[in-house]
Amino acid sequence: MLTLIYRLIVALVILLVGWNLFTEKKLTMQMNCALVLIPLVLRVLMIK
Repeated sequence: MLTLIYRLIVALVILLVGWNLFTEKKLTMQMNCALVLIPLVLRVLMIK
């Protein structure tokens, strides 16, 4: 049950960071968002 809640919270964070990735105008901030998304996606998929 806790794993499901954890995955939902991380999925919500992925959505928010992804939204920021596509609405941000600066390339450096877009690259930062992309770098943050990589480990989050791996966590949702439970890949270490």
